[in-house]
Amino acid sequence: MTRYRRAALVALPLLLLAGCAAGPNDVVATSGSQPAGFWLGLWQGLISPVTFLVSLFNDHVNIYEVHNNGNWYNFGFMLGISTVFSALARPAAVATGRRRERRRNHRPDR
Repeated sequence: MTRYRRAALVALPLLLLAGCAAGPNDVVATSGSQPAGFWLGLWQGLISPVTFLVSLFNDHVNIYEVHNNGNWYNFGFMLGISTVFSALARPAAVATGRRRERRRNHRPDR
């Protein structure tokens, strides 16, 4: 494989991925209120599973606040989402560990 082909195979997916990056939402009218910050992002990340379910049936509910202050809101939102899904995955990991421990301790006599 030539050097240019390898570069194209690396660059093309990166360009496609960059094309999916979020940009400003010009449709949303910004009133004089403060944009959402870190704490609101954290809260909305924590309640995102419930908000997602509600948003399936209600067009006036959104998961993500588009009128935000940028990176701090995004950081809080992602921290909240990761906290929720980490907490949801924890019982499964504990149960798997218990099953492994039982199998290890239970050895039939032969």
